[in-house]
Amino acid sequence: MLDLLNDLLWGKVLIVALIGLGIWFTVASRFVQFRYFGRMFKIFSESRTDKHGHLSSFQALLLSVAGRVGGGNIAGVAVAITLGGPGAIFWMWLVGLMGMATSYFECTLAQTYKNAEPDGSYRGGPAYYITRGLGKQWKWLAALYSVLLLVTFGFGFTALQSYSVATSFNDAFGIPVVATGVAMTLIVGLIIFGGIKRIAKVAEVLVPVMALGYLAITLVVLALNVGEIPAVFSLIINSAFGLEQAVGGGIGAAILMGVKRGLFSNEAGLGSAPNVAAVAYVPHPANQGIVQAFSVFIDTLILCSCTAFIILLGGVYEPGNAVDLGGVALTQASLADHVGEWGRVFVSIALMLFGFSTILYNYYLGENSLNFFSEENKTLFTVFRIAVIGLCLWGSTTDLGTVFAFADVTMGLLALANLFALAMLFKPGLRIMKDFDDQLAAGNDKPVFDPQKFADLDIDAGAWQIEPEDRPEALSKKARQPVTSG
Repeated sequence: MLDLLNDLLWGKVLIVALIGLGIWFTVASRFVQFRYFGRMFKIFSESRTDKHGHLSSFQALLLSVAGRVGGGNIAGVAVAITLGGPGAIFWMWLVGLMGMATSYFECTLAQTYKNAEPDGSYRGGPAYYITRGLGKQWKWLAALYSVLLLVTFGFGFTALQSYSVATSFNDAFGIPVVATGVAMTLIVGLIIFGGIKRIAKVAEVLVPVMALGYLAITLVVLALNVGEIPAVFSLIINSAFGLEQAVGGGIGAAILMGVKRGLFSNEAGLGSAPNVAAVAYVPHPANQGIVQAFSVFIDTLILCSCTAFIILLGGVYEPGNAVDLGGVALTQASLADHVGEWGRVFVSIALMLFGFSTILYNYYLGENSLNFFSEENKTLFTVFRIAVIGLCLWGSTTDLGTVFAFADVTMGLLALANLFALAMLFKPGLRIMKDFDDQLAAGNDKPVFDPQKFADLDIDAGAWQIEPEDRPEALSKKARQPVTSG
């Protein structure tokens, strides 16, 4: 039954819905993900540290990358290539580019409708923009979304990532899964009891290390095989359109596997990243939407492509021939083919880091879902943290195939609820984008959000207390100051 539901949701309904909405959002927004690609760097380069006690855009970006980047970037891409052929990578890229627009709108809406909490922090995400944006009559949908988020990410995927990390260390170093589970339990406990700010601090260190490390080893592989790079691009393009033989059924398999891998990996449209995006302080909601679109680019266009090039430039996988290896084993064998046997250990360590960062991200999603039902209930949060710690230990020692299948179903339902809300709230999302565009066109290089312009929307004005240095009058005064040399 679970397999049947997964096939229906992910093989048919969600592929159409996610791609359809991605194309709609891209065209209707005049390709917002490309228009503001350069501004992505400008925004988070200006806010690399805490802003007025809140997370900055850059910190929220790293936290969302920690969640988007996981085992799918290593194992999932390998599966897509073995079942769909090299052409699957082209369709994965296409889905990633369209998903950037979806992520822009869901994260912009999360910022727009975020709540100001009693302690001065922010909370937001799909449950909040469903309630505030669609109205109180849709609160049942927001509650359902929160339950699905808690079950899927807070519990299911936390245990699954723990299993992935423990087995990865066992494969690489022979360390018993119980020992890894105990160590991970202690480390996760120390981090999550420090709240979102401590999680963000860890992500600030962990994400660049794991992402840049994986990118660096890929650059080494590219340098070693520089003459073969044009042929690999040609292979990917030709296979994508059925001009080359591909394992798994030709062009149909290439499209299906590439689309599924892109959707699974970058999570655009699932509503998970908006929970993190809403926490940051920004002067305008579109700022965070633009930055979060870049996290999809990092995940799919960069890190998934790293795995693809490691495999396709190696001698282990041969297009058109069946491969005995699959998943992580194929990636490990391919990297070992390039750099020697230590490449297998490198992949295991990368998988461990990717999985560990995702556990921290999953914890926060679960916490945010609980907060929707009971704001700042310290006892409830403490019980949840203890449960997550227990899941890390249990998951590291248990084969969780059934749990994974169940979590896939709940994640599919989660995505449907979020996509419905995004479609219904697309017009307000366009209004927010137009306000940002208009301010830039008027010469204001740092647009500021004024909730009074959107009095018809149920926006929490307390969440939009713009700091003095970000207000228009302060920016104008700074612009008029003469430049002095000294």
